[in-house]
Amino acid sequence: MAVSEFLADRTRRNVAILALAQVLFHSTQGMAIATTPLAALQMLGDNKTWATVPIFLAHVGLMTTTLPAALLMGRVGRRAGFTLGAMIGIVGGLVSFAAVWVQSFALLCLGGFLQGAAASFAWHYRFAATDTASDDYKAKALSLVMVGGVLAGLIGPQTAKWAVGIFDPVLFAGVYMMASVFAVGMLLLVQLVRIPNPVRTEGASSGRPMSEIMRQPMFVVAVLSSMFGYAVMTLVMSATPLAMNGCGFGFADSATVIQAHVIAMFLPSFFTGHLINRFGVLPIIAAGAAIEMLCAVVNFMGIGFFNFLIANMLVGLGWNFCYVGGSTLLTKSYRTEEKAKVQGTHDFLVYGTTAMAAALSGTLQAQAGWTVTNAASLPMLAIVLGAVFWLSRMQKTAAAARQHEA
Repeated sequence: MAVSEFLADRTRRNVAILALAQVLFHSTQGMAIATTPLAALQMLGDNKTWATVPIFLAHVGLMTTTLPAALLMGRVGRRAGFTLGAMIGIVGGLVSFAAVWVQSFALLCLGGFLQGAAASFAWHYRFAATDTASDDYKAKALSLVMVGGVLAGLIGPQTAKWAVGIFDPVLFAGVYMMASVFAVGMLLLVQLVRIPNPVRTEGASSGRPMSEIMRQPMFVVAVLSSMFGYAVMTLVMSATPLAMNGCGFGFADSATVIQAHVIAMFLPSFFTGHLINRFGVLPIIAAGAAIEMLCAVVNFMGIGFFNFLIANMLVGLGWNFCYVGGSTLLTKSYRTEEKAKVQGTHDFLVYGTTAMAAALSGTLQAQAGWTVTNAASLPMLAIVLGAVFWLSRMQKTAAAARQHEA
């Protein structure tokens, strides 16, 4: 496709811009994952139980603002919402910078909450990519935006390694300053997004009642896939820097593992959309849950560097299939005028669950250990597999009934 044709194609241009914004967004996420538990541990001393509380509060911020963010964008449009989210991200990075500068755990928790609130807007980049896409391009558009996370996997943790000591002797301050710089980049990029203003009826009271929408089997499975696929990843990922620290590994080692993890989260997005179109969304979700189970198996086998590395790559890959699959399935459960409230409800449920997983990870790791932390993931993944089997059987039964009637 020629450059002029690309620029004239609104959907593809939006996808490219949103993918770049996604790079910066997930770079800040990778930096936070690698840094925040260790920054908290430095402030807390021997009280390791609370080390993931700032990460927990980031998920609380994400959970509590995701529905308002979706509804706000349903009223004022994507660009205005993304602008506000980027501004909150700038402030969140600066607050976290101040926290490590004065060694205030309370400020670090506030910074985490603000970063979560900023993320509640940025996670809608994937849905925004589908706003102007045709039905047969939606899965691919969503997947291509998620590809931005591949570069983020390289840039985020690598930036953390470089910036960790630039304000020496105040360890980690440089990482949070760079998070604010990246948020400035997001602020500039989203000004280029061109998506039509929302229809006037697109709000909390538009379309069918949420109670009716939520009773759809398709909605149920979409939410369970995203919710538990993401919760398992959060559980393992949040505890990984703490577990590696306890096993004698340094910051560079844990940052490398998180780097590989983030790349594994988003690299499949080059082909996840193609796989969904070819094999169907339910088999991809099931494959994701099975791959996340393999993460636990690898962690059960040992606590060497490569156990941490391979397990985190597996949980990242499994998350991609579950989350992209769940998000794709969700787009089939609502009408245009119901988009904002359905996407917001989906994200509220997902991030509420991941908030609990983030809180649980620190407690489990400190009180019960790495093996129990990983074992806690298995029941959630079993639920996802059961839900996929249930919907698949239901769809086959319905198809057979239609064939019989014909």
